[in-house]
Amino acid sequence: MYGLLIAQDPDDRAVLSLVLQRAGLAVTSAQDIERAMRSWLDRPADLILLALEGDSLQHMRRVRAETEVPVVVLVEQAGEELHYQLLEAGADLVVVRPFSARVLMAQVRALLRRAGSEPFSSLPTLEMSGLTLDPAARTAQVPDQPPRRLTHLEFRLLYTLMIHQGQILPNETIVERVWGYTDRGDKDLVRGLVSRLRAKIEPEPRSPRYIVTVPGVGYSFNPEEA
Repeated sequence: MYGLLIAQDPDDRAVLSLVLQRAGLAVTSAQDIERAMRSWLDRPADLILLALEGDSLQHMRRVRAETEVPVVVLVEQAGEELHYQLLEAGADLVVVRPFSARVLMAQVRALLRRAGSEPFSSLPTLEMSGLTLDPAARTAQVPDQPPRRLTHLEFRLLYTLMIHQGQILPNETIVERVWGYTDRGDKDLVRGLVSRLRAKIEPEPRSPRYIVTVPGVGYSFNPEEA
């Protein structure tokens, strides 16, 4: 297992890297959140620790747009409202400076224990309306096209929609099933993920055949053929 540490300050990177290592993770560090997220598909981590200056809520939302893994956010100070908003945006743990490295290590271990889930490779291959979803390879393939590798979130979204073929899934349900937390339903978060997935599997993304938008409600997989 390994963790991704995103921190600008070199002292933070040194201390927090040691904390993650003591928690049992191999560590990859990045100073820039955009660069870290662009390389996410090539090497997704089991846990992310965010220790960035600036808008911590915006950073949290950016990370949740790409992954469902546990996220720890380190902040200088957090009143009740910011703490609440970070948790609502998908943070699993909000740590306020000054912090105990020993306690943070134990908290990271606890998050990793609770994050254990069924591996994709144990799920069955799905074939519907010419689209094949292979959980073991985490790929999707449509007729006359090579298989396309999916991110963890793209896979979870497509798998969820396919096993509920013909049903309309509200944004709130999609957030819960794909990201793993309960929220009022972040429409922009879901919309962005749907757009990226359509670009990989739809012959005509602007006229989708597989992932259909139900205005004001959510999304459905191929409802006309259910």
